[in-house]
Amino acid sequence: MNQDTKLSRVRWNAQSEDGQVMLSLPWELFVLGLAILSIVNLVLAFVLRNPDLVQIVSFIDGIIILVFLVDLLRRLGVAEDNRKYFIQGSGWVDAVSIIPVLRIARLLRMYRVFRVMQRMGGPKEAVTAFFKHRATGGLLLVLLVALLVLEFGSLAMLWAENGDPEASIVTAEDAIWYLVVTMSTVGYGDTYPVTQVGRFIGVGIIIVGVGVFGTLTGFLATVFLEPSSESAQAVEAEEAG
Repeated sequence: MNQDTKLSRVRWNAQSEDGQVMLSLPWELFVLGLAILSIVNLVLAFVLRNPDLVQIVSFIDGIIILVFLVDLLRRLGVAEDNRKYFIQGSGWVDAVSIIPVLRIARLLRMYRVFRVMQRMGGPKEAVTAFFKHRATGGLLLVLLVALLVLEFGSLAMLWAENGDPEASIVTAEDAIWYLVVTMSTVGYGDTYPVTQVGRFIGVGIIIVGVGVFGTLTGFLATVFLEPSSESAQAVEAEEAG
């Protein structure tokens, strides 16, 4: 059975007989990526000793919680039977995992993700199909990469600058601000790396971060222009008819 046949059996944006609510393929894989990142952050929160580094992880974790909340609300809106979704479709896992004090419960999300991947036909088939959805899939992929750059770039920069008496990046807020300003190409110049390691990391952030932000801007422009293009095609079809 090929991947297209397997994926064609999945009812997207609908509730299956076993209570699972399947949203679009790109969104499911995007949530999968965030679920993995949230578990990595769970480990980092216990491993890191610097409170400022932990604060960066907590900030990104807050963004993930907001996305998980949106995901839960979307599934509740799609589900025909919310009771069935919560009991049989592991909806209770989605609900519990957005509670900050119960972050360990996110490990249970991996079970639901595993079930979703099985329904798609396996990781390889799902990822291959993901890249066929170039507009939505590409946008969500860039958002995920941007979040990764923001988190690990901030962690690396604060680690490199920590302890230098001339450093301007000394807190979690400074590191996150530097990443946002650099990635968005604004470049206020109020925070900047002063150590050799920090400057080396900064070069990487400029190259990767600016590229990610530029790609994200391009995808957003494409999304906004697509409806206009479709409308123009419809008008041309009517005139031709």
